[in-house]
Amino acid sequence: MAEKKPSLGQDIAWRLEAFAYDVAEALARAFPIDAVSDFGAWLFTRLGPLTSAHRVAETNLRIAFPEKSDAEIGALLAEQWAHAGRWFTEFPILDRIIADPSRVEVVGAERLAAIRDGAGPVVFISGHFSSFEIMPAVIIHSGVTCQITYRATNNPYVDERIRRSRFRYGVRLFAPKGTDGARELLRALSRGESVALMNDQKFNGGVAAPLFGLTAHTAPGPSSFALRFGIPLQPMSVQRKDKARFRVVVHEPIRLADTGDRNADIEAGVRTINAWMEERIRERPAEWFWVHKRWPSELYKRKRR
Repeated sequence: MAEKKPSLGQDIAWRLEAFAYDVAEALARAFPIDAVSDFGAWLFTRLGPLTSAHRVAETNLRIAFPEKSDAEIGALLAEQWAHAGRWFTEFPILDRIIADPSRVEVVGAERLAAIRDGAGPVVFISGHFSSFEIMPAVIIHSGVTCQITYRATNNPYVDERIRRSRFRYGVRLFAPKGTDGARELLRALSRGESVALMNDQKFNGGVAAPLFGLTAHTAPGPSSFALRFGIPLQPMSVQRKDKARFRVVVHEPIRLADTGDRNADIEAGVRTINAWMEERIRERPAEWFWVHKRWPSELYKRKRR
């Protein structure tokens, strides 16, 4: 079925957004890396609290850390905006960051080498930690053949530019949609290729599993793929060391139990992944992407009352 053609007004709006992206990218590439990162932190700590996303982030932090005082929540809010701003302004220059070996430390690189040399395939999993775009670049640069998934933006002109930016540091992206996307990932795994998926955002209709003690609907895909092919989940995370300097951690692989009850095993896998995500978030809470509505919608309505 052909995609619906946008209206003239929508097309103009999209083109204006793309022009704004081009201007921001050109400015970012004209300045030193750390200056761009610092500007992003400065800008978002001032503009972020003025947006509706600020209320979402505050609600999420209060859900995750009910024991924290108002002052502690306020400090985390400010810090997470600084991290979000750094990520936002660093994205157009990630190729420059990745090209500088002193800026990206990889812990557990031997695991990637083993996957490349025949220990794979694996299902890479991660969340929106720090400058999370660095993770796929590290996977690809290690020599691992991997389908890197992402969610395409609504604006096709901006999406084209995002793909172009990622192309600069070697990442080719695959944007799965529905059952066709799942089939393509299955074909990749059948060819002996790895796949990489983010597994920390709300997935309506997904498995209801706890995250910070509350139900969070989570995509079953990574667990389902791992169980179907009898391969491990390979978690990775990105940590910010200082300004635009990072540590990418290739964690111990997770092997899911296969009891023969596929639905129960998938649910157990999702619970394991959520527990791993929660542990990473608790370790470095300011570096997670708090502006996403991760829990059921009624929790956010209730918090507004």
